[in-house]
Amino acid sequence: MTTLYAKELEIAQLAVQRASILTKRVFHDSAKGTLSKSDASPVTIGDFGAQALIISALLHNFPHDQVVAEEEAADLRANPSLRDQIFELVRTTKLDDVASEGLLGGAIKDADSMLDIIDKGNSKGGRVGRIWTIDPIDGTKGFLRGGQYAVCLALLEDGEVKVGAIGCPNLPVDDSAPLTADIGANATDEEGRGVLFSAVIGQGATSRPLKTGALAEGKSISMKPITEMSNASFCESVEAGHSNQSESAQIAQKLGITRPSVRMDSQAKYGSIARGAGDIYLRLPTSKTYQEKIWDHAAGDLIVREAGGQVTDTRGNRLDFGVGRTLATNSGVIAAPAAVHGQVLSVVQEVLGVK
Repeated sequence: MTTLYAKELEIAQLAVQRASILTKRVFHDSAKGTLSKSDASPVTIGDFGAQALIISALLHNFPHDQVVAEEEAADLRANPSLRDQIFELVRTTKLDDVASEGLLGGAIKDADSMLDIIDKGNSKGGRVGRIWTIDPIDGTKGFLRGGQYAVCLALLEDGEVKVGAIGCPNLPVDDSAPLTADIGANATDEEGRGVLFSAVIGQGATSRPLKTGALAEGKSISMKPITEMSNASFCESVEAGHSNQSESAQIAQKLGITRPSVRMDSQAKYGSIARGAGDIYLRLPTSKTYQEKIWDHAAGDLIVREAGGQVTDTRGNRLDFGVGRTLATNSGVIAAPAAVHGQVLSVVQEVLGVK
């Protein structure tokens, strides 16, 4: 009997796995060329290449689905040498299992097709139909320094997250490895690193080693219960612009958390707390006008909830992925085990003065 979303899950995991190979190649070949972009986040060759590979796999398998993705190809159309450099990477990146590569549709035929594929990520999102959302390299600064980053993909159906996959090339494979303060630092290519997290609505969450061919065997993951708040560990963003760190420190103090917070880039934070390596993830608003992007949270939101957690904004509302390309109606993110989420939320609201 086929389980619901079985094909979508398989394609999502393989697409993330293949794109992760490309990101590691870029890091090592160290083109690490960045283009400036209007929202000031560094964009790498890996961003464009990973997005092209993922959308290509989705179009091959689900040609009628829409895609919301971060990058657009205008800069590459104006820069043929960069375009050709990226296409060479895309053309030569494949899974080393022939059957798995075949499921993704194989190689993109030429550079112009690649640009058109990148631009297929221009859906406005919304509450109707099937929409995939992609962050080809989440945590670009983490990626550039050899720290934590993630390749993220999620399927929304009528505004609800149904399938999520997150590839974290620099996280330890071992689900029980505790989070350490240096986890956001240079972690590239040590033995035993590279994890693929995934979830399907109502079917639980899974982690497996990130491989270069067929999918590895997965195992079920769950958040660990917090018995003593003083022992809880707290994840937040490395970038001060992404989350208000002074307020986080006040919240930790009021909750009685004594361990220093672990700062890491990307949705690796969601995966880490989902498997019990960390406990609480806070992303506090840094401005009244900033809107989170749906691709930065969709896969992580589902994986944490399927692992026994709850994810809301600072007002206690679930994240609403059906508004468009941003979480326009939400402010901040609080992810914690379901049993203590209410307690964390009330302290967050006290510190932030949220009514």
